Amino acid sequence: MPELRAAGQVFDVAPAANLLDTLLNNGLKVPYSCRAGSCHACIVRCVAGELHDNQPQALDAQSRAQGWRLACQCQIVTDLSIELYDPNKQARRATISACDWLSTDVLRLRLIPEQPVAYRAGQHVLLWTADGIARPYSFASLPGVDPFLEFHIDCRRSGAFSNAARMFKVGEDLHVGVVSGGALHYEQDWQERPLLLLAAGTGLAPLYGVLRDALAHNHQGRIRLIHSAHDTQGLYLREPLNALLAKASQLEIQQVSTAELPAALAQLRLVSRQTLALICGQPDNVELFARSLYMAGVPRNQTFSDIFLPHA
Repeated sequence: MPELRAAGQVFDVAPAANLLDTLLNNGLKVPYSCRAGSCHACIVRCVAGELHDNQPQALDAQSRAQGWRLACQCQIVTDLSIELYDPNKQARRATISACDWLSTDVLRLRLIPEQPVAYRAGQHVLLWTADGIARPYSFASLPGVDPFLEFHIDCRRSGAFSNAARMFKVGEDLHVGVVSGGALHYEQDWQERPLLLLAAGTGLAPLYGVLRDALAHNHQGRIRLIHSAHDTQGLYLREPLNALLAKASQLEIQQVSTAELPAALAQLRLVSRQTLALICGQPDNVELFARSLYMAGVPRNQTFSDIFLPHA
């Protein structure tokens, strides 16, 4: 029976046991979210022994060489010693520079990190509160343009991080952890290709960054953005989006409620076989978007998605 050492404790575990489940079942506080190897919330460092990793490609080569693994994707097969992720040592401190409501349910959070954070529009990062609550959020800011890191926090439903976010104050510190993701991004060789950007709720955050990135690279093809929310009060970024609309003749923007969304999607028409689609939101919305795009004729290999999974 393998032996697991973690946080100064020793446990006997069943062979092939899931590492995240084992840590949680033994009372160790490890943040987690998607359980799919996407959010990177459950990252730990293997300092002795080895694990069977179901998704070795989820981390870059440098992180793996340093021993980092995603606990949700690993099975214990030998005696093992691990180190839990400590945001005070391994994450960057960042100060809240702005905290305001974009709608009744969406909180805009802007952070100034003590050290630069390397990221691309469309990626997401693990945010830690001072109390050790961690949750991945997508960047809504654009690197090289915005002097801050911006995130849109969905506070419609109760959650450990969103509940804490309601109490955030300007000047308080958070920690910015592991940057991950990348399914949603803009490539310079897309300049002439039509783009469809479909977002539900705060799925708008990464696509807002991607849209601005495309326009900053002088995108020439047609761009259509459809953003939906549970009702019209949940739609946000109207003024910034209108400002982009006024400067870009190739841009079309439609913001609709959930009730209006099916009609908007039914009007999707393929203007070119070169069309690329980027979609983001909760699983049901992403499935609806993907199905509508397929029916409109967008090839599946030209559709890129980022799913906002609820806490597992």
